[in-house]
Amino acid sequence: MEMYLTALKDLLAQSGFMGLTQGNIIMIIVSFVLLYLAIGKGFEPLLLVPIAFGCLLVNLPLSGITDGFNPETHTIGFLRSLYYGAEFEIYPILIFLGIGAMTDFAPLIANPITFLLGAAAQFGVFVAFIGANWVGALTNGLVSFNIKEAASIAIIGGADGPTSIYLTVMLGQKQILGAVAVAAYSYMSLVPMIQPPVIYAMTSKKDRGIVMGQLRPVTKREKILFPIICTVVSGLILPACVPLVGTLMFGNLLKECGVTERLSLTAQNELMNIVTIFLALSVGSTMEADKFLTLQTLAIIALGLVAFAFSTFGGLLFGQIMKHLSGGKINPMIGAAGVSAVPMAARVVQRCVQKEYPGHFLLMHAMGPNVAGVIGTAVAAGVMLTLLSQ
Repeated sequence: MEMYLTALKDLLAQSGFMGLTQGNIIMIIVSFVLLYLAIGKGFEPLLLVPIAFGCLLVNLPLSGITDGFNPETHTIGFLRSLYYGAEFEIYPILIFLGIGAMTDFAPLIANPITFLLGAAAQFGVFVAFIGANWVGALTNGLVSFNIKEAASIAIIGGADGPTSIYLTVMLGQKQILGAVAVAAYSYMSLVPMIQPPVIYAMTSKKDRGIVMGQLRPVTKREKILFPIICTVVSGLILPACVPLVGTLMFGNLLKECGVTERLSLTAQNELMNIVTIFLALSVGSTMEADKFLTLQTLAIIALGLVAFAFSTFGGLLFGQIMKHLSGGKINPMIGAAGVSAVPMAARVVQRCVQKEYPGHFLLMHAMGPNVAGVIGTAVAAGVMLTLLSQ
């Protein structure tokens, strides 16, 4: 009997209850909230479900799931092994391959001036970059970020989770990876809530009623040449953006060339799904209580919201400029779609229009700046890498 009691005590001593901290409990609750938002509210479930579950796993004490390589037993924690793909920038780049294979650049090719709206919507990136650099002075040093951390936080404004992760890892700021990734994906999922107030504030009812002409048909040759030319031009101007823009365009070429259907379908489906699971679990594994529950995390989430709101503002502001320059032929609302949340931002523009003008269709026009935003965010990340990696 004594032997059984001793075994029971040893088992209890080694249970997770003995290592459970207040921080672990808070983060487990956070994981439950994220799961509720993903499953109950439908906010980016393909990303938030594995991120939330990774957060749950990493905050269950004594599991060894994030342990590094043990030379004595030749073992490694499951989530730690998955994290290598994020640590060495494999997952974000493969995500871009899948995005490229699923993206139709025809609206952008048909109306190339909308490239400018995708560029203007990066305004929030630079606003947040300046803000992150000023946080230390504004809080008397209570919270502060170095210049590379500021760049990683700023790119949240592009509403592109993979790019945010890629830049953060490339700049060596892995200590804030969890907070940056969660903020980026959270604001991507909250596009339908964040953007409409900015859209209504920046446009009048008359603006929202502007009817744009039908886009011209885009030839197959144009669709094939676009990813090739875009890769060459962007790569020669800004070599640091080649990993992201190059794989994005490679995926699109697989889709458009007409002779690699099997590869295109794999990139769109099986590969994309597998990499999404691995990347999201890896992000969740960075949400350990002692690293995540800090004032820095709260500041990152707040700055991410500032970045996203100002990116929407920048796109709409330039949309207004283009409306005046075109003599009222361009609906400024499509500027809001210049962020990289494809196709959600374009759908938000369409929903806002149809509330007031039920027969009005802006979706295809909004898709031009929307896909341009994907390229714009990758280029903005390339600029920061070029300037800060030296």
